[in-house]
Formats: sequence, structure tokens, C-alpha cells
Amino acid sequence: MKKEMNIWAMTIIACWLGTPTQTRAQQDSLSATTLGEVVVTATKFPKNIQETAKVVTVIDEEQIQRAAGKDLAQLLNEQAGLVINGANSNPGKDKSVFLRGASGVYTLILIDGIPVTDPSGVGGAFDLRLLPLEQLERIEILKGSQSTLYGTDAIAGVINIITKSRGTKPHAFNTTLAYGSFNTLRLQTGMYGTSDKVDYAIQYVRLQTNGISEARDTTGTAGFDNDGFTQNALQLQVTAKPVAGLRLRPFFRLNDFEGQYDAGAFADDPTAAYTASLLNYGLLSGYDYKRGTLQLMLSQNITDRTFASGFGEFVYKGRFEHAEIFATYRLSESVSILGGFNHQRFRMKDEAGSGSDPEFSIQSPYVSLFVQAGKNFSGEAGLRYVHHEVYGNQMVWSLNPAWFLIRNKLRVFANYSTGFKTPTLDQLYGPFGANPNLNAENSRTVDAGLHFFLPEKKLDVRVAYFKRKITDAIVYSGSFVYENLNTLDDQGVEVEPSLQLNRFTLTAHYAYVTGKITDDTETRTNELLRRPRHQFGFNAGYRLSKSVYASLNVKNFGRRNDAYFNLNTFTTDPVVLEAFQLVDLYAEYRIKDKTVLFAEGRNLLNQQYYEVYGYNVQGFNATLGVRFNL
Repeated sequence: MKKEMNIWAMTIIACWLGTPTQTRAQQDSLSATTLGEVVVTATKFPKNIQETAKVVTVIDEEQIQRAAGKDLAQLLNEQAGLVINGANSNPGKDKSVFLRGASGVYTLILIDGIPVTDPSGVGGAFDLRLLPLEQLERIEILKGSQSTLYGTDAIAGVINIITKSRGTKPHAFNTTLAYGSFNTLRLQTGMYGTSDKVDYAIQYVRLQTNGISEARDTTGTAGFDNDGFTQNALQLQVTAKPVAGLRLRPFFRLNDFEGQYDAGAFADDPTAAYTASLLNYGLLSGYDYKRGTLQLMLSQNITDRTFASGFGEFVYKGRFEHAEIFATYRLSESVSILGGFNHQRFRMKDEAGSGSDPEFSIQSPYVSLFVQAGKNFSGEAGLRYVHHEVYGNQMVWSLNPAWFLIRNKLRVFANYSTGFKTPTLDQLYGPFGANPNLNAENSRTVDAGLHFFLPEKKLDVRVAYFKRKITDAIVYSGSFVYENLNTLDDQGVEVEPSLQLNRFTLTAHYAYVTGKITDDTETRTNELLRRPRHQFGFNAGYRLSKSVYASLNVKNFGRRNDAYFNLNTFTTDPVVLEAFQLVDLYAEYRIKDKTVLFAEGRNLLNQQYYEVYGYNVQGFNATLGVRFNL
């Protein structure tokens, strides 16, 4: 009760600080997508948010900078309808993405619009630890099935992570240095520039921490060791502009990390260690012509992970190749069309010595039609043909209309889309639970809602409802093998209000998700392991002066179900994880726009809880740092 009173006391203080004053200061950006926002992920080319019916959340550069003490998983974990399990556990622990209640295999991760995946990973899911937050400029979260534009892994949505690719002047230099709890050191340094012919960005990030014990010691006397984590990341991008309208951007990213892990729930292992690396390189190019844009994307990412413990050494190697070309063309002032072709190849290294490395390829032509009829209606209709080397042919389609009932004030939107997801290489041929007889999954998703704006008062409220049905859903069953269930039915509601008054900004969110599972014998509640039915939070920011800014972030995660492998009985046991609240405080002080001093305190109430049963979470922790811009 005392902790709950502290939360509400902080909320009241934040709102009191935000009382409007007669002095207008620099305006802070809202985290919810506002009327004038331009996004790229919803349509693959820049488009105003009022011209798309899709649900998009934007995390801009300013918000990323104010998360200097966090990592990517922790920042994403603060967004509506998005839970990153493990975000607040030991820094080196694996992170699981749950978007709108769906497991991570249904959410596609993009870097600068290009898909990234690890064919050797569990379900092919990409490891968020491989992307340092310090190298990012912007994040766009696109919710709902996006298989028409992005292919087979986008049934729940898409997270597009946009990196820093250029500066704002011929040459610039910045560095961020931070130190915090658990002997954590963060260093980011970069050089950026722009000119008529060339843009460039070179960045290096290092993170090292002693961490905490990954497994929880309930006695406090067992002497579990801390499981440390070290990461180095290098990114290089150069954009050449040889002629008007043409851009050629080769890129190179190398990221490696190493750390320690434990034997399981409540079980220490001082000898267990892992290493992982990501090599990602390719070319982004575009050409602007009078009525549209032509873009070419070429990319290859190679992941290499090794886990060693008393149980032996396990090596996972994956290679993913992506080639895509697409173009937009304005048929008229109100009608545009997008068409493209995508080729992907997935390959997994077989370390069992069978003599062959499993692989398959997918080819997908697609087309979308965009209509802007006057000021009150916009719509999109899309179609994608999928040819899978193993699973044959499939067609998916989508329809996305939106209407302004009150111009610039109230918009209603609706989306209907089908999806198609093939089993991953890990599910078909991996070392644990592989099943080469799996069927492909199919989905149908409906979402609809209202988006209310008061631009002159900086008020923005979005309410969305979704319903998703996945047939032949693949799960890791109690028999320790991947199997197809008949049907997963999930639905939920999201509410996202934002308000800006002079020096004060307030963003909030509430998300509810539930569902059911139907198999051959029964229909039962979908337990949504490690995902809360109820999730809400808010961020209240206040600019005291041109130099001083502070914000309060409160998050609440409801009760969740979990299942853990009991090392004493060698059975998988169910357990209920209690609700918890996290309160974070951030403050910064600017010195002549060149230097920023910042401090952040996280989990101020020192909440003790479980994200994963049997594993530790970070208690109260803090970071102090400085950011230089030259």
C-alpha cells in the first residue's frame, strides 16, 4: 500500500509541475503519433499519418536521447501493447518480444526498412541485444498484420529501427559517456557529416557491466555469482549522391557481445558463458523521379552464437539474405501505386555433422494501391503472392480505409488483412524439438478505432481494437517438440492519449489483451505466458527552463502466467507471476547546446518481481552521464 501511495504522490507532483504558465519554452515532442507526423513503415515510403489507416507509434530521436541509461529492450517495453520480457532482468539475458499478445516469431524486426532475422534462433527471432540504442535515430512500431507489405513474419506487426545515417553540417562529432549501477559503463562516439554529394556516419558503442546474477537466490546466502556482459558495436554508412535524385548508401555493421548465464530457474552456474556476433552489410539505394521513387535494398546478416556450460557446447550459426526492389508511382493527385519484388534466403549451419546445411528461399511480388479522396477519405488495398521453396504458393491481401468525420479532429480507421507464416529452419531442422512435418500458419486480423486530435491544444487520443486469428499455430508442446495447434484467437484494446501544455507533456497508454486456444479436443483460455492482460503507464515531462528538463515514467504490468522447468522434478510447472509497478525518473541539464549532463533513476520503489520465474530483475539502479556535441 505504501508503494502505491508513493506512485500516486509522484503522479500528482508531475501534474502540478505541468500547470500552464505564461512563459513559452521549447516544445517537447509527443511520443504518440500526431496529426502532422510523417512515417515510412506504414507504406514503405514517406506518408503523413493522416493518410494511412494503420496504427503507428513513433519513438523519435529526442526520446531516444532521453533513454541514455536504458537499452533498446527497456525503451520498447514502455510502449502500448508491447512487452519485452527480460527487459529489466540481467542486462545480458535474452529478450522476448510480445506485440499485442503475440509471441516474437510473429513480429518482424527491420533495420532501416530491411528485415533482419536469425534463421538459427528460436523461431527465427532476432536478438534485440545486437542493436545498441545509442546508434538509433528513430523507431516506428507498426501494429497489426503487415504480411502484404513485409512478408511472412509480420502477422502481429513490424518494428522498424532507423539508424543515424548523416549529420546536419559538413562535419560533426558527438560522444556519450555514462556510468551506473552494477559497475555499468556506456560509451558511444560518432562522426557525422553531410554535403551536396556525400553524407556519412561512423559510430562505435561499448557497453560493459558486472550485471547481477541471472538466476535468483531466494535464500540470499547461496553466493550466486554476477553474470556480466560486454558489447562492442561498430556502424558505418556512407550515402553518395552522384546525380540529382540518386542515392547510394552502402552500410556495414559489426556487433559482438559476450557474457555469462545460469543453469535455469533458481539455479546458478558459474561456468556457463556465451558469445554472439552479428555481421550486417548491404546497400540501400533510391532514385526520385517526377511521379515517384524507385528503391533497391540488398542485405546480408550473419549471426554466430556459442553457449558453453557443464551440459556441453552449443553452436548456432545463421545466414539471411534479402534482396528487394520496389517503386511508387503517382497515377494522379489522389491515387498512387506501389509495386515490388522480394527475394529472401534462409540458411542454418548444421553443427550436428549431417553434412548438409538446411536452407530455403522465398520469392514474393506485391502491389498496393493508395487513394486520397479529398480531405476526408484515404485508403489502401494490397496483394502479395508468396512462393516458398518448401510450402508452395500462397496469396495474402489487405484493405485499410480511414475517414475524417471532423477534419483535423476526428478520424476513424479500419484494417483487414490476411497473413501467411511458414515454419522457420529452427522449427523444421533445429537441434531441439524439430518437426519437418509442420504445416504453415495462416492468419486473419481485424483492427479498427478512433484517432482524436486537437492540434491547437496539442491533444491526441487514439483508441484501437484488434482481433487476430491464427490457424495451425506452431507451439513448443509439452512433448518437447514443435507442433501445430488448430487455432489461436486473440483480441484486445489499446488507448493512447497525449497532451502538451506549454512546458508540460504527458503521454499515457493502456493495453488489454486476451484470447483462447482451440485444439482437436477443446477450447480453453490462452494463458499468454509472461504477457499481462492489463498494462498501463504514463510519462510526464516538464521543462523547467531552456536548460533543465525532467520526466517521470510509471509503468504497471498486470498478473501473468508462466511455466518453468523444475530441475528437481524434471517437469514443467505452472506458476502465477504477480503484478508490479516500475517508476523511473530522468533529468538533464544543457550547457549552451553543446553539452548535456543527465541522470536517471530506475525502479525507484525497488520493486521485487519476476519477468521470468526463477530469474532475477534489477532493483533500484541509476545512471549518470554526459553527452558532447561538437
